[in-house]
Amino acid sequence: MSLLDLSIEVAVSLFSVVNPFGAVPMYLGMTQSYTRAERAKTARNTSIYFTLILLTFFLAGSQILSFFGLQVSALRIAGGIVILNSSFALLNDRFAQSRAINDDVTQEALTKPDISFSPLAMPMLSGPGSISMLISLYAAYTTFEQRVSIAAVILLNGIVVFFVLNAAPFLHRVLGVSGLKAGSRIMGFIVMAIGVQYIIKGIVTLVQDYAG
Repeated sequence: MSLLDLSIEVAVSLFSVVNPFGAVPMYLGMTQSYTRAERAKTARNTSIYFTLILLTFFLAGSQILSFFGLQVSALRIAGGIVILNSSFALLNDRFAQSRAINDDVTQEALTKPDISFSPLAMPMLSGPGSISMLISLYAAYTTFEQRVSIAAVILLNGIVVFFVLNAAPFLHRVLGVSGLKAGSRIMGFIVMAIGVQYIIKGIVTLVQDYAG
């Protein structure tokens, strides 16, 4: 696989799992009292935290696997199950619940001086699905060039997150609630396929490891 093909594949998969469009309604609800400048600052800080969180877990992938004594195949299967569960939530319009965002979290966010790191960057945007995906990618692609390409994709997703959150009021006006929900359901189908693919890859790798 060429670096371009790898970058495109990872970019599509990561964007689908993160699904920043699904976070727009909750982001607007949590920042309803913010000025335009405060929303822009929150969007910028959220994208920075989001990028740092995913880069940290990606670069620490091998250490995490060795520390817990995990096989890549096991992580792929577990991550695939998490991603699959997330896809069901998207298809059934339960995005918030799938990201551990409930009424208590929302109410707490309304009183916090800064919501960029929590709950926006984590767990709303970066969660078990995206983190497990990146750890398994680090283990699967071992050359310097491949890992730099994946890191660049993470940075690109961080930029996209900023633009989506910064444009949240505009997106809400143009697409409306129904449009955003329709987009999330389309993403849910793609995420489901990604989850199934990760489970299959994990099972195949697991069988190969034990057979060998």
